Amino acid sequence: MSISFEVMKTFQVSKEKVYEGLLDLESAKHWMQGLVSIERLDTGPIQIGSEWKETRKMYGKEASEHFEVVELQSPDKFVLLCDGTKGTMGKGEYVFTYQLDYSDNHTVVTLDGKINGLTGLTKLFGKMMVGSFRKACEKDLDALKRYLEE
Repeated sequence: MSISFEVMKTFQVSKEKVYEGLLDLESAKHWMQGLVSIERLDTGPIQIGSEWKETRKMYGKEASEHFEVVELQSPDKFVLLCDGTKGTMGKGEYVFTYQLDYSDNHTVVTLDGKINGLTGLTKLFGKMMVGSFRKACEKDLDALKRYLEE
């Protein structure tokens, strides 16, 4: 069983610009909340299989997580996998699917988040924390929106 959440945001820029902004790890420092560092674990352009370690300060502590691109359909969709066993969380699999749709001079981003592989107390904790995950993703998209629309 997975725990799911969804966030939708409307951007007043092209979906190509939003797509590039979401995957531009260099510019993340300008908009991503609490970002300490992003360390690429490979080289070259972002592609399927690209990996990085993202470190953020949350609730007064630093947390690092491992991300991998598992699907790219430029500029319409991409999917990121966060393997909790390779990061601070220590458990679970977090899948973030970004769908971008453009019409009437704006782009709607739908982020579908899924948390898989939690059991026992971590599953209960995950259910309690899903609102915090959704809120954090919403704040990130709000910050990216401000950054791209400036």
